[in-house]
Amino acid sequence: MSDSVIDGKTAGPIWKSPEMAARRKKRHAADRRLQLYGIAAITFAIGFLVVLISSLIYTGASAFVQTKAQITVNLTNADVPADDIQGANWRSIVRTAMLDLLPEELPRSEQRDYFAMFTSNAPYLVRDYVVDHPDLRNKEFTFKLPFADPVDQFAKGQISRDTPEDRRRINDKQIGWFDTLQAEGLVSKPFNTALIFNSDSRFPELAGLAGAISGSFWALLVCFLISFPLGISAAIYLEEFAPKNRLTDLIEININNLAAVPSVVFGLLGLAVFLGWFGLPRSAPLVGGMVLSLMTLPTIIIVTRAALRSVPSSIKEAALGIGASKHEAIVHHMLPLSMPTILTGTIIGLAQALGETAPLLLIGMNAFITSPPEGLLSASTALPTQIYIWADSPERGFVSRTSAAILVLLAFLIVMNGLAVFLRSRFERRW
Repeated sequence: MSDSVIDGKTAGPIWKSPEMAARRKKRHAADRRLQLYGIAAITFAIGFLVVLISSLIYTGASAFVQTKAQITVNLTNADVPADDIQGANWRSIVRTAMLDLLPEELPRSEQRDYFAMFTSNAPYLVRDYVVDHPDLRNKEFTFKLPFADPVDQFAKGQISRDTPEDRRRINDKQIGWFDTLQAEGLVSKPFNTALIFNSDSRFPELAGLAGAISGSFWALLVCFLISFPLGISAAIYLEEFAPKNRLTDLIEININNLAAVPSVVFGLLGLAVFLGWFGLPRSAPLVGGMVLSLMTLPTIIIVTRAALRSVPSSIKEAALGIGASKHEAIVHHMLPLSMPTILTGTIIGLAQALGETAPLLLIGMNAFITSPPEGLLSASTALPTQIYIWADSPERGFVSRTSAAILVLLAFLIVMNGLAVFLRSRFERRW
């Protein structure tokens, strides 16, 4: 390499000059700053994610266990007709079993406060258990009965016994009775299966997500059955068959814009069209799925077109060269090779639809539903709207259940995104 010449004198290699050394130092410093900015941004995002997840776990962990009392129900002398089990006096039967938990007889004046310690649905829970197990009709059996929400919160440490009696929802006598039951080993905190397998309830100790999970499943099923075939068909037509003119350019621009439209707009569209014009039932998973499919369609179209473009043109040309029609080249060669990417985009789109709340609220999927939907036209709710309902509830017991429901929703989203990652890594081809 020749040396630089300045005023007739040799100055040595130009890259060894002090000016070049200063410029290199400045460029390297800029590179390091850029790396530090990236690391700081990632750390900042991960920090916020950790704070969010930690707060949800801290608040919602208690909802995954439920405080229960083990009662002994004696039906040997009870009048429980075999042909009318539900018609028995279950209120008296269950209250007798509650009183038998205490070592001493309780005065009638104090029994009301004592019975208030247990869920008000206690007679119906025992009745339904016997209906499901008719062989217990004339026997004695044990049953784990949920405590009412104030007692449950006290057992979990959310209500302190040091708080003045007039400022807590559980009085001193109830605390004493609870301590007695706990000393006798009749109190337990098993996993709260009701959170997953029960539907919504006015009582926090009985409220669950079964109806919301079922409603979300039916809505996503409708969304997939509508958006997946329509999205792929539209993408194939726009990418391979549509003429390039102003009309198709306008359609492509609108599809890209629809992918960024706020979800509440789709909810208003569903409210006006599906409920107003078509007269479909309010709160139905069918309507919810149709609204969510409107949101998912642009994403699937964009992903499918990108996937078709990623397939090497030589594959299509080779198929056409051996006599295949354009339709056969697309369906039998290009589409199968691009399907892993299409499925990945579809799953991510469905995961996004699973977490949408605004459009479902506008079509009424926030009703109080005490049983899972029986079909696509039954009234239902969904996981996001159920979270909204519980967050708006004045009952303190729903605070932890709201966080627990968010954790369940996040678990579904993680599973769906994990499935998308697996499909991409398992079936993706590199050209």
